[in-house]
Amino acid sequence: MQSLWREEEAAQYSGDLGLRVYTSRLLGRDPDLVLHGGGNTSVKILEPNLFGEAEELLYIKGSGWDLEQIEAAGFAPVRLNPVLRLATLSHLSDPQMANALRTSLVDASAPSPSVETILHALLPHKYVDHTHADAVVTLTNSVGGAERVRFLYGERVVVIPYVMPGFQLARLCAELFPAQAGPQTIGMVLLNHGLFTFGATAQQSYTRMIELVTEAEEFLQRQQAWTIALPAQQRSPAPARTARAALRRQLSAAAGAPLLLSFDDDDLALHFARHPQVETIAQQGPATPDHVIRTKRLPLVGRDVQSYVDAYRTYFAQHQSSSAAPLTMLDPAPRVLVDPEWGIGAVGRTAKDAAIAAEIYRHTMQIILRAEQLGGYRALSAADLFEMEYWDLEQVKLRRPQKQPPFTGEVALVTGAASGIGRGCAESFLARGAAVIGLDLNPAIPELWRRPDFLGIQCDVTDGDAVEAALEKGLQRFGGLDMVVLNAGIFPPGRRIAALSSEDWRRVLAINLDATFALMRSVHPLLALAPATGRMVIVGSKNVPAPGPGAAAYSASKAAVTQLARVAALEWGDDRIRVNVVHPNAVFDTGLWTPEVLQSRADHYGMTVQQYKTHNVLHVEVTSHDVGELVAELCGPLFAKTTGAQLPIDGGNDRVI
Repeated sequence: MQSLWREEEAAQYSGDLGLRVYTSRLLGRDPDLVLHGGGNTSVKILEPNLFGEAEELLYIKGSGWDLEQIEAAGFAPVRLNPVLRLATLSHLSDPQMANALRTSLVDASAPSPSVETILHALLPHKYVDHTHADAVVTLTNSVGGAERVRFLYGERVVVIPYVMPGFQLARLCAELFPAQAGPQTIGMVLLNHGLFTFGATAQQSYTRMIELVTEAEEFLQRQQAWTIALPAQQRSPAPARTARAALRRQLSAAAGAPLLLSFDDDDLALHFARHPQVETIAQQGPATPDHVIRTKRLPLVGRDVQSYVDAYRTYFAQHQSSSAAPLTMLDPAPRVLVDPEWGIGAVGRTAKDAAIAAEIYRHTMQIILRAEQLGGYRALSAADLFEMEYWDLEQVKLRRPQKQPPFTGEVALVTGAASGIGRGCAESFLARGAAVIGLDLNPAIPELWRRPDFLGIQCDVTDGDAVEAALEKGLQRFGGLDMVVLNAGIFPPGRRIAALSSEDWRRVLAINLDATFALMRSVHPLLALAPATGRMVIVGSKNVPAPGPGAAAYSASKAAVTQLARVAALEWGDDRIRVNVVHPNAVFDTGLWTPEVLQSRADHYGMTVQQYKTHNVLHVEVTSHDVGELVAELCGPLFAKTTGAQLPIDGGNDRVI
């Protein structure tokens, strides 16, 4: 493991807290150390209080902050002495502890202090770093792990048996650390949990973390338990898209809400899923307590949907009382599925949730396989897993009302998504919580939004093979389809019928009509398996009810697509798929309408550009965002009982009216 400390970077951070921010970010950059909000850091600083008296404060990472992006505001400043007094109590429930820590803050607007605040306060060092380093967790989660840790580090670390994070762990460390620590002590290993290092400076604490983790990696290399041999995996033919969509629908029904389901089938995922002892090693439990919370329960091996349903039933039978506030059904359920054909699946209400579960389990797989090579993987006991999963603090979180955006857990496919109306539609769906698959010829589409809920695919919608490949990729990422917006199309230069070549005619119809028909046919079975209902919106044109001269091919193609949508609405009603059409007009914030073209058209009519843009009954400008909002609303609950409709969005056109 390489140190990321750079003097020129460090010089940009001033003061003790500034350097605490810097080294915290260094730790957060390395996923082999911390993942998605895991890990913890702190610094003790002497500051004057309101009375001008010097008071020692502990700045510790606040709840909800990720080390990789943490700022000074992400550290919760608590008064050190009141926190240390908490450690003298014989008993303190974790909710009581959380409340006491909150009241110890010197800034009421600060984030809630970490559950490890008391532990950080007890350690007699200015800077404290805590990670879930893969190499160290591999050692502690293997047969004879405690002995290996003591052999490797000797007196340089104090070894603490596993205890659930929170007050219990702080109390145990308060007893064991002073008795075992000596002049050579630079760290502390929590079995089945992670590694602490400390120092007088931020650099010293960080450097010690890198050194101890590097020693663990080198030890595993010497034991031939670091490199995982990954033979090339024989892959079965790609599963039918409908099979994945059907599984997603069943899981969503069990959860009582739409879910996203992503699968990873690279060599590591398939190697693990096909391990001869997978049902044993995968069922022992996550690598750390933090992973218990984030992956929820043990993974399901195979597509055992009934086990997923039973997980909910068992949970509610044992833990839901009539007096308790209702819990969100998804929260106690497993997040990971292990399948020998499909690989490793991750489930989440959002793409971010699924991505977090997937990445955490990817590291868990590596820890398990390395520990197996070292002599055998040994995780937390069933009792410890149960205690962590039903931790008081987690249950408090679950009972807090959480309002989700209306399309949370749903997937929208938008064609022509890189610009104009297509981009406006994608933005509106993302804003409503949907995951979006965006198709476009533009090679910039994959980088349009760099976020887990957007998958941009460069694709020519007239290329059937490319469209099928795009659908496969989308299903691999999100598990199914709920909403489809067919927007891709072209508006050719004006040409009257007498001058319109057969080649130009066929080109327009191939893109605007034939490609739309083929895509409708491909997505129909997926929309029929949507957890709620399938929805399709086709972007038509004002030219359908009011065509203009010189637009024969375009007008005919949009009229045909509209008629196709009407037939689909009739045929797909039994599948509870609703199909509607929007007819925009004069949407000028697209690539077709350059400032020069706009000025030319305005001059032609003797208008200013603004007058030309608002030349409609309501004298309003219609933007791509406006169209996107209408399209998204058509897919929402307001139009739940509408299908086969055609809605203009043109500010009112006198020829149409």
